[in-house]
Amino acid sequence: MGANPLDTALYTLREAAGEAGLDPKVTELLSTPKRTMEFTFPMRMDKGEVRIFTAYRVHWCDALGGFKDGTRFTDNLTLDECKALALWMTIKHSVGGIPAGGGKGGVIVDPGELSEWELERLSRSYMRHLPLKGAWVDVPGADIGTSEKTQGWMLDEYESIVGFHSPAAINDKPTAVSGTLGTDEATGLGVYYVFEQAVKDFDLAEGCSVVVQGFGKVGSVLAKYLTEGGYKVIAVGDIYGAIHAADGIDCVKLDQYVRDSGSVVDFPGTKPISNHELLEMEVDVLVPAAVQSVITDQNASKIKAKLVIEAANGPVTPDAEKELQGNNIPVVPDVVANVGGAIVCHFERIQGLTDEYWDIDRVRGQLKDWITRAYQNTAATAGEKNISMRMAAWVNALQKIEASVKKRGWV
Repeated sequence: MGANPLDTALYTLREAAGEAGLDPKVTELLSTPKRTMEFTFPMRMDKGEVRIFTAYRVHWCDALGGFKDGTRFTDNLTLDECKALALWMTIKHSVGGIPAGGGKGGVIVDPGELSEWELERLSRSYMRHLPLKGAWVDVPGADIGTSEKTQGWMLDEYESIVGFHSPAAINDKPTAVSGTLGTDEATGLGVYYVFEQAVKDFDLAEGCSVVVQGFGKVGSVLAKYLTEGGYKVIAVGDIYGAIHAADGIDCVKLDQYVRDSGSVVDFPGTKPISNHELLEMEVDVLVPAAVQSVITDQNASKIKAKLVIEAANGPVTPDAEKELQGNNIPVVPDVVANVGGAIVCHFERIQGLTDEYWDIDRVRGQLKDWITRAYQNTAATAGEKNISMRMAAWVNALQKIEASVKKRGWV
């Protein structure tokens, strides 16, 4: 197996379909996206020149509900990446009990090279040229390279086009334009809730040691909650390097340090290590919280953690997971562990449709209930069928999707 995320996603689909006894026609239906959109748009830059940008949006399957999920502004974005993420989101929504289908898209661009005005024009242009959109059709959210700021601009552009307010048409937007409280922390906090359940289930000691690979939107939130929860974070890494402290790192202070310096590197009281060493440390729990395919068949045999929890999308390749299983290292999969962001996006859409806005305690309480239930359902199926937690999550999701597909008369 290669590290192409679409290959990884489709491989898991085929394996889980066999385990679930899925109707072959349903498997065939779920093996390709319902709709793939590739489009270009021109945009005038600050200095007057015109650049042509390439953009994507993929709709995978909407048997459970309308399409939803993130928008990436990255300079290496590919159509295969969008397809893989749309399939993962289809499964993730089903696992999380969210009545939605999986969508993903974005623009090939390095947002760091854009001025504030150019970023606003790009966000508005993407929304303007996106073929299908709206609260009941496709609801884009934020992802890598986007933020509540870009989502606020997208909402304003959409409402300018349709001529009326529609806060449920965009997710991950600021609270000032009818967003939900808790958006920024949703995925990381959700991982923390899953972490609390998993360490108990796998008999790891209270205050066990943790390595967090990635200190962005997800990893930084998770790491702060781990420190506050009494767990010992012994190493953290980002794209610039990694740090280690045997007695633990205060990730609340580290978060402020990163806000000031831009990186975890040289945080006082720690020593530098490589990102390879980070992944291969002796630790109770390893949490990959950055990008896909960081644990592969090339390094899986060197993983010494007792448990891996996937906070990123697809950080463990299928071949690597087989190696980990052979070494008795269980993996809590992405479609369970990081579904918190999708769950809170669902809450955001509910609030936008009803004009009833929740306080932070209600958001956090509901998030904990929803993601804990998703984890427990997955663990139960894994135990009943004697299969991995990834297979269990996908089996549960696929059986739910299959039931809807058949009741709709699609196959």
